[in-house]
Amino acid sequence: MPSPVKLYVYDLSNGMVRAMSMQLVGRQIDGIWHTSVVVFNKEIFYGQGIHITPPGRSFHGQPLQVLDIGETALDEQIFEEYIAEMREHYTADKYHLLDFNCNSFTDDCIGFLTGGSIPSWIKDLPSDFLSTPFGAALRPTIDSMFGRSTVAPTTATLARQQPPAGSRTTTTASSSSSVLQTISDRATGAPHAAPAADSGYSTPSTATQSPLRGPIHASTNPASFRSLLASHRAVVAMFTSATCGPCRMIEPVFEEIAREKGRRRGSVESQGQGQGEVAFVKVDLGVGMGSAVAREYNVTATPTFGFFLDGKRIHELKGINAPELRTQVDLLLYQAFPPHPHASLDLPSVFAVSTEPILFAQVPALDTVHEKLLSFLDGTPSLPNSSKIKNDLAQNIFPWLKQRFVQKSRASPGPEIVASFGQTIAALVACLPAASMFPLLDVWRLAILEPAIAQVTLASLVSVLTSTSESLSSSPRATLLTLLRLATNALGSSISRPLLATDAQARAALASVLVQTLLHSDRLVRVAAASLAFNVGAWVQKGRVARVKGEDAVDGIHESEEDAEWEVELVSAVTEALGNEEESEDAGELIYLQRDRGERCTDKNNAPVHRLTATLAFLIRLSPFYQDQLVPLLSVLQAGETLKGKLAEGGKLTVRKKEIRTLVGEVAERLCST
Repeated sequence: MPSPVKLYVYDLSNGMVRAMSMQLVGRQIDGIWHTSVVVFNKEIFYGQGIHITPPGRSFHGQPLQVLDIGETALDEQIFEEYIAEMREHYTADKYHLLDFNCNSFTDDCIGFLTGGSIPSWIKDLPSDFLSTPFGAALRPTIDSMFGRSTVAPTTATLARQQPPAGSRTTTTASSSSSVLQTISDRATGAPHAAPAADSGYSTPSTATQSPLRGPIHASTNPASFRSLLASHRAVVAMFTSATCGPCRMIEPVFEEIAREKGRRRGSVESQGQGQGEVAFVKVDLGVGMGSAVAREYNVTATPTFGFFLDGKRIHELKGINAPELRTQVDLLLYQAFPPHPHASLDLPSVFAVSTEPILFAQVPALDTVHEKLLSFLDGTPSLPNSSKIKNDLAQNIFPWLKQRFVQKSRASPGPEIVASFGQTIAALVACLPAASMFPLLDVWRLAILEPAIAQVTLASLVSVLTSTSESLSSSPRATLLTLLRLATNALGSSISRPLLATDAQARAALASVLVQTLLHSDRLVRVAAASLAFNVGAWVQKGRVARVKGEDAVDGIHESEEDAEWEVELVSAVTEALGNEEESEDAGELIYLQRDRGERCTDKNNAPVHRLTATLAFLIRLSPFYQDQLVPLLSVLQAGETLKGKLAEGGKLTVRKKEIRTLVGEVAERLCST
């Protein structure tokens, strides 16, 4: 009679990750999933080896979810023989939270019992976590906790793990450590009480084997192997056995390649065709039903390497030829994840444009701004706590602004200044009418360059952007100018990611303000909008270039944050703005690598053609939506012809500066023409 098979699901973090994931990794994660197989009235799971307990009696407590997986036609004795074989493979010292964990074991068992697999939202969690900067930074720590021999993190990696001074992340460092320790303890802890020897239940034996290294899957039956092929576009399989001497010789090379290539994500993900990862898997012919996997692919000798693309084997390599193994892995990755068509383009003018943010850092006459702001406050009778706000402005905020930006002190603002700034900004944003807002926005754009001030005023900035996007046509010119400069500086500070990625309301409001002001009738408003657009484009480009280089996009867009609709909207607005622009570029200043970062005024008499062209290049180059979305869009918008029109004599605007003409021509010919 068939026996039911169930999957017990637990959260190793006890709810901590659900509450803190947005704060720690910038995306919602509902749990760190641990799973057990329940069959034949026993709960079987992997931690310190393989455990068997009565259902619901493990040290993990009661499951959060119980999933019906199906039924098995196998009898209990056959399953017990399978578990006995698995004990030699799933030993305590092989356990790794990310690469070889309870879910790896559960997936194998489910495949053996039913031919199915565990849900992808459980299997994919480690890869999703490692795709975040926080996850990548924690990888060396997790490896160390689980006895993984890895190269020590570089100075640059360690620096990336440290949050900027005064940022919200600073306050979560101890929390992340606590979460990680809780997960580790619950993942590998021993049962509270060992079952009796004759109860039919067991605890794991002492581990004797060396740890499995690298992001390598283990497959012990045909079902789990088919599951890997279905969930990964590219798979490299090593068929091995414990008695194979040559296997032990080539195994370190295979593991090294897996470490180098195993986390690569391809463009297939953005096209909605699956997860898009490459998987490396070992199939031991002497473990479980490994020999059945080998027979399915006519593997008769070890070591044999199989190379699979979209579930089909496209090549096979026998023996211990390390150079050929590397060549075939690279060839498979090239076929699975072809490089972006722009990756090989020679774009010297585009490359010369710095992706460092434009900053409006000129210091106004602070005493005059202070007096103007006070006059507006006196004219706002609905302002609560008026005396306290005026006192904070006089005693805390403006003295610090003078110290920091007039006297050039590099000292970070103290907690009292930060709190005062956050409270004052929030109160004035809520009460001041749009026509009276510009003095506040003008000093705020300076202060927001400090990470601590940026963090405590983020919500207020989102509020101003949202309200302005809804009533931009009636907003005074002075308010628009100072708001655009404030937003431009915000994208040059530590809050770029919340504004452009993790806060949907902020991203939508920012895009709405930007699209409308790029087409504004006032030249200075368009110049400021072009600067803001440039910082947005630079942030996008930084992330894409980092991914091409295989680096973490600490200060740029992540692959999971790419948004086709948002990008199409920006490209359309920038292209239309370029077509409408008629102001001379002759008085313009260049924004190339040699510019003086951080202390320069970008509010000079320069028209926005240069910045808009650079922005368009940043948004198009290396875009994952280039072929399917942007090529048709650029054709409809006639973007190439629009840019070439800026080079033609007798047009509405003829660009004459050599450097700008070269950039405009390069973008028109190489990026906008198909």
